[in-house]
Amino acid sequence: MVGRLPRREQPRTAFVLSGGGNQGVAQVGMLRALLERGIVPDVVVGTSAGALNGAAVAYAPNLTGVAQLETVWLSLTAAEIFPGGRLSRAWNVVRRGTHLFGREGLDSLIDRATPARSFADLAVPLRVIATDLDTGEEVVIARGPLKPALLASAALPGVFPIVLHDGRRLVDGGVVNSVPLWHALSGPIDRVYVLNVSAGAADRVERSPLDVVMTSFMHARSQRFELELRYAPPSVEIVVLPRPRDARDLFDFSGGKELIDEAYSLAGEVLDHPPEVVPIEEGRRFRLLRVRR
Repeated sequence: MVGRLPRREQPRTAFVLSGGGNQGVAQVGMLRALLERGIVPDVVVGTSAGALNGAAVAYAPNLTGVAQLETVWLSLTAAEIFPGGRLSRAWNVVRRGTHLFGREGLDSLIDRATPARSFADLAVPLRVIATDLDTGEEVVIARGPLKPALLASAALPGVFPIVLHDGRRLVDGGVVNSVPLWHALSGPIDRVYVLNVSAGAADRVERSPLDVVMTSFMHARSQRFELELRYAPPSVEIVVLPRPRDARDLFDFSGGKELIDEAYSLAGEVLDHPPEVVPIEEGRRFRLLRVRR
């Protein structure tokens, strides 16, 4: 078990990690750039793949922890997370089950990403976002066993099994909020670093029905994020780290090292040479950078 980090003086910092499936590999480079510069979170908020990465950095908020997380991502294959192949996926659709794949791959991935078994094992508080399938309610999990929360947050509807947790049927948090900025603002926070890798709908080429689902999710999630940015408290500095272009389909885990390195370089440019704080509208000021490539 890792003890809680002592509270530090201002500024209090939050990391917000978006969902994005295999695009989550880029967050490893972003995390490395932040921690190399001594930027350590006081709270971490994550959805789906971002919740997994968030759990890893919340357990070990240091460069060693990021290096271990990078090793996990670079070892991933589609066969591990999505076992079977095209024929297996087609059969799973025909049999009319509620999901295409079992959760064994995700279960193993969580075990490798962090040794924490409970939220109490984490050095930094973590909030995991999931969706209640029955009510559509956004669910924030911040205590209790860690693995069910991470499985629920990553349970892409129809792809992975519904997770029964605390009396609810839960699925991927990205259904309602893939970039959960607002939950980082619920406490005394001075600055937020947003590690959003899910905004690349224009990058993707749809090669399968699941790619169409993912692209549709991205459009909806982008609108929610824009609203949360607009109504964020004016006293909080918000830095949106740029993402690398990622045109891979959902099942492609190749090229992870290149994406990590590019995300690291892009984040470093922003952190070392930050854009000026600019007025978004009268009475609202925050730092915001987007890179579209």
